[in-house]
Amino acid sequence: MYAIIEIGGKQYKIEKGDVINIERQDKKEGQAVSLNKVLLLVEKDEVEVGQPYIKGAKVEAEVIKNFKASKVISYKYRRRKASHWKKGHRQLLTKIKIKELAAK
Repeated sequence: MYAIIEIGGKQYKIEKGDVINIERQDKKEGQAVSLNKVLLLVEKDEVEVGQPYIKGAKVEAEVIKNFKASKVISYKYRRRKASHWKKGHRQLLTKIKIKELAAK
């Protein structure tokens, strides 16, 4: 059984027991997270597609840790202008473990 869910405008294919990194959630380590934006649910030969989401379907997960991703450097250089800038960014992420996929 697997599902495709939407979190923070991004889509993830998940199964029970998967560990994924998502955008920062306002939860502490060890807390439960309930995700109800399920786009697709596949169980054996049965496929259920949402329009856009499946009513009654939800995913239960647990927060493992909150952390920052590695730094991404953005650099812009303008030739012949003696102008340039450099900027770094570290995205805040949450690592979660999928506990249960539940349909209606």
